[in-house]
Amino acid sequence: MPILTAEESRNEQVIRTLYSLADAKSKDTPRFVSMFGDGGYFNDVAAGKKYFGADIGYTVDVYATAFPDMHRELYHMYFRDDVVVVELSLNGTHKGDLVLPKGTIPPTGRTMRAPCCDVFHVKDGKVLGFDCYVAVPILLEQLGVFLNLQAAFRK
Repeated sequence: MPILTAEESRNEQVIRTLYSLADAKSKDTPRFVSMFGDGGYFNDVAAGKKYFGADIGYTVDVYATAFPDMHRELYHMYFRDDVVVVELSLNGTHKGDLVLPKGTIPPTGRTMRAPCCDVFHVKDGKVLGFDCYVAVPILLEQLGVFLNLQAAFRK
């Protein structure tokens, strides 16, 4: 394991704290949002939506509602200057409505373990950018709705 600089160690703690604030059992959306610097953003790449300000917490609340046991498993973290890249999975049981840009998927009771890669830009202890790349086709397949997505949406 490479030796981290002091700045990289601080950035690692920022990211681990951010993830903890988004997990269902320790969710704190206002604190999650406060971890972002002025002009900071969360980019849900798969949904094509970028969030700023208080809206940064929107997806935290959406996923915690849909997956009340939502948690992340971190596999690898990579550091380069102010950039942190994380390979992880999003895990949980689909027990609530999953609100997506095209519609809402009602609870399926199925478990997801969706691969994900997050890219962060961190400066002075604040997240300036968070680009989230979730493997949505795998997530939808795990929920049993991928092959009939339109039928799965609640109108």
